[in-house]
Amino acid sequence: MELVSLQNIVFGYEHTASLNGVSFQIENGEFVGVVGPNGASKSTMLRIMLGLIKPWTGTVTVSKTNAAGKALTIGYVPQQIASFNVGFPSTVYELVRSGRYKKGSWFRKLDQKDREYIENALKMVGLWELRYRKIGELSGGQKQKLVIARVLASDPDLLILDEPATGMDAESRKEFYKFLSHQVKAHQKTVVMVTHERDEVEKYIDKLLILERGEQTGWTCLTWNSCRERFGQVDSLPL
Repeated sequence: MELVSLQNIVFGYEHTASLNGVSFQIENGEFVGVVGPNGASKSTMLRIMLGLIKPWTGTVTVSKTNAAGKALTIGYVPQQIASFNVGFPSTVYELVRSGRYKKGSWFRKLDQKDREYIENALKMVGLWELRYRKIGELSGGQKQKLVIARVLASDPDLLILDEPATGMDAESRKEFYKFLSHQVKAHQKTVVMVTHERDEVEKYIDKLLILERGEQTGWTCLTWNSCRERFGQVDSLPL
């Protein structure tokens, strides 16, 4: 099932195209990596895909439903969003818990399943031991991980991450990629992730979107679909 399609996208700032003729499709249940040098408009491409920016020309299509026929839910973590001030009253746990409340269900009582999602999300980003800490007491890197945890706890169908592993050490990045791969393979989630760690992530992903300089102007997109065949399946994780 096709979740996202971009066709011949052109977009830029002032009179210069930064993206020129970008086209790709994302299917349900894919782990998609997005790579390219600094300045290659990777974040801009994600914002166009999300409908936050309108392209000059081209079409963007995002499915309204998931594979089960229910309304598609999308989780988005932009690059380096760590702007909570020191007086922010919430604790780490409280903010991540808020990710379990869907629109129109603010007063429902959370159950054991909700608590498991919250705990797993916090453990995945290494913040479980800090769950009672006030958000304003966290470092910038910890705040970034907190935002990721909140989105993970919401259990979206389509998860879009812009350089989420920034600030993680090599072992933490490996566990994070394995976790995302498990969500895709075992739970049919779809993940789109911008990364600079191409060598680390290639064995976990199904598809690679490579932004490269076009022949005339702007960045265009090369789609590489053979990652699993080349690198083999990653070790399975427990349910």
